[in-house]
Amino acid sequence: MTEPTAQSQHLLVSDHRLPTVWSIVHHLGAGLLLTALFFALLLTAIATPDDKSNYNYYPTGDTTTDFSPAKTEGALLLAGGGGDVESAFTWFVQKAGGGRIVILRASGSDGYNDFLFSKIGGVKSVESVVFKNAAAARDPRVLALIARADGIFMAGGDQAKYIEYWKDSPVGTALAAHIAAGKPIGGTSAGLAVLGQFYFSAAKDTVTSDVALKNPFDERVTLGRDFLSAPALAGVITDTHFMERKRLGRLITFLARLQASEKPKRLLGLGIDEATALCVEADGSARVHTSRKGLAWLVQPTKPASPLTAGQPLAIEGVAVIGLGPDSRLNLLTLEVERPAASSVVAARDGRLHETAP
Repeated sequence: MTEPTAQSQHLLVSDHRLPTVWSIVHHLGAGLLLTALFFALLLTAIATPDDKSNYNYYPTGDTTTDFSPAKTEGALLLAGGGGDVESAFTWFVQKAGGGRIVILRASGSDGYNDFLFSKIGGVKSVESVVFKNAAAARDPRVLALIARADGIFMAGGDQAKYIEYWKDSPVGTALAAHIAAGKPIGGTSAGLAVLGQFYFSAAKDTVTSDVALKNPFDERVTLGRDFLSAPALAGVITDTHFMERKRLGRLITFLARLQASEKPKRLLGLGIDEATALCVEADGSARVHTSRKGLAWLVQPTKPASPLTAGQPLAIEGVAVIGLGPDSRLNLLTLEVERPAASSVVAARDGRLHETAP
């Protein structure tokens, strides 16, 4: 992947005659490092008692014999929750070379095992690890599973637990090595929420658009950065269940907060509707898959917000909102958009969103 070279990136849209929103690294060195990490962790795991009190493990398929997958490709499956899209997971399995898929979660059990192994098919194995606490993120057997995975997917649940358990932990290091080795990773709902360079942690519960717009410094607006570092998601904060839960207002609030505090060269909000996924190739090219006519939404401020004040409503003008459907094309590295499904410019005033002229 190549990093964007512009000092400040903006969405480049090829067709403006649209309905509005309201109307509708792969490196050899990284591979060698990952291989060495896997064997070191495997040897440690063999010599260490398997303390399952910190996690639950659910295997499906052949998890024991030696196996070399077809070529893996660095890719991202960004799913909005509320239903899995079979075509997106078929694509993901192909990017994993039909190899070992590891599901990471902090609640639930083996819900993805049969779905991926039997319904989607074409994989060597599916192994789900359910973390009960942060100690599991240091367990050598868990780390060995992650190190040998050909594809990793983070299930839905509570992103606050994912950040608490995995950030700045051996699991975080293993996930970074997985990405650097050119292997696919993805997530849905809470699993997607932690994939961007910036994230909403939900450390103090969720927050609605109404609350966030009226007070950008409400204690529930908890933002963080740098859990993972996928190049295509540099400067990106994601949101899920997007239009179904009316989250445009809170995503704009998140962007305004980050704009003021982080001052990044590149800043983009990415919202995904339910039963919808954005599948991103190693070169940044991306397509939408959906089973419910959902969209992926690009949200980008074109100018700074007015000075933010605790307890006062957000005031910002000129926020570009682009909806992408299955016929749309996007490059997430260059932010070039072709055939968008919807396009609007919105503003936040007095705790509410307003559509404005472009």
